[in-house]
Amino acid sequence: MGARYILGVDEAGRGPLAGPLALGVISVQEDFDIKAAFPGLNDSKQVLPEKREELFSILKEYEAKNVIRYSVNFASHRFIDSRGITPAAKFAAARGIRTLLPDPEEGKIFLDGLLKAPRGYEQETIIHGDALVPAIMLASIAAKVTRDRFMVRMAKRYPAYGFEQHKGYGTPEHIEKLRTYGSCPVHRLSFLSNILSASISV
Repeated sequence: MGARYILGVDEAGRGPLAGPLALGVISVQEDFDIKAAFPGLNDSKQVLPEKREELFSILKEYEAKNVIRYSVNFASHRFIDSRGITPAAKFAAARGIRTLLPDPEEGKIFLDGLLKAPRGYEQETIIHGDALVPAIMLASIAAKVTRDRFMVRMAKRYPAYGFEQHKGYGTPEHIEKLRTYGSCPVHRLSFLSNILSASISV
């Protein structure tokens, strides 16, 4: 029997008012020491942006050496609006998992929060797994950095909203811009009804 793999799965961007949901999946051989290879690794929400970029660069180096494989899949704002956030996460997770582990017999998957792998995979969902399981931590870094970079690109396309600062989250500044300018093509309209209706009623 060949080497078995550990997969970590986590998402970034469940709550923002704009942009996609990002689903990160990483795959390593089960004897690989992730914590030793990634000093300072933690849940992406607990790591400063500069450190996240550093950890992501290390990930890219290991990928180039075929030591680690990773995938970040987006579920678009349109998918979220039409299907809902939970189906969006399920869709993106399944795509990433099947890409990195086509044969369910070859590994085990650790997922954060309420995420689930497709049927047939050995899996364990861990509440707060992004703070407990290194493979999930690394998946959270991959998802967060990739999504943040996408939102910085969207800031250049739609400069009025300040996406480079808040990455689409509902900060007071973002909400103020929404009430001033309305939505743009990357906003999740299903998330905006209360905000935009309040703006109209004022």
